[in-house]
Amino acid sequence: MIFFDYTDVGWQIPDRVTEGHRRAWHRLQQPGMWWRAEEKLEIATEVRNAEGIREQFKATISPTTIKFPERVSSELPDTALEAIYRIAADPSRLSREWFDGLINRGLSDVEYVELVGTLVTVLSIDDFHRALGLPLEPFPEPVAGDPVRRRPSGAIDEGSWVQTVPPDALDPKDAAIYDGRSVAANVVRALSLVPPEVVALADLGATQYLSYVEMRELVNIDRDLSRAQIEFVAVKVSAANECFY
Repeated sequence: MIFFDYTDVGWQIPDRVTEGHRRAWHRLQQPGMWWRAEEKLEIATEVRNAEGIREQFKATISPTTIKFPERVSSELPDTALEAIYRIAADPSRLSREWFDGLINRGLSDVEYVELVGTLVTVLSIDDFHRALGLPLEPFPEPVAGDPVRRRPSGAIDEGSWVQTVPPDALDPKDAAIYDGRSVAANVVRALSLVPPEVVALADLGATQYLSYVEMRELVNIDRDLSRAQIEFVAVKVSAANECFY
């Protein structure tokens, strides 16, 4: 099956978007660092299941008053479901206390990070489709296999909710995740407890926004919109999502 065929959708969608979305679906169907492929696809399914409660969260003063949707997955623990529903539907009110509660109830920090990476991939691509009035892409079939289960040896507490890995502490297997840079911004290191998720986020960002190289170019970029227009859209989206960045 060929995923993301944008040939006759009524929009001029660049090849880089098609190719980037296909790479994302290929990663989605592979065993992860901490979740099996079947579990990652259950996470993806629950991300879509959370769509119906977004407006409910916006309308309520307290997130504790919202009843989560009936689960559609069979294997995910309740802590993972709570993380998915809250991050997907009510991200602006997440707190360190809430996160610590998930960890204390059995969700590991590495599982949380990979869950976030999977969720961001699915939600970003799904919202791209919703914005253009396109049907959501079917999920791929999972590839059998066990997770790698490797925690980076250089992960330390740098003040975030989860440990992160500075560029000078990367394991040899992860040496390329920051593209060889000796400095990586906090937002780039955010998922580094699961190194492949850093690479996946960079790829998705380059697909739907800008690559890290393009971010440093304020004028001359090869896009239909100018850099100023791109940033205007980004700011409006961030404001709508109550992004604290």
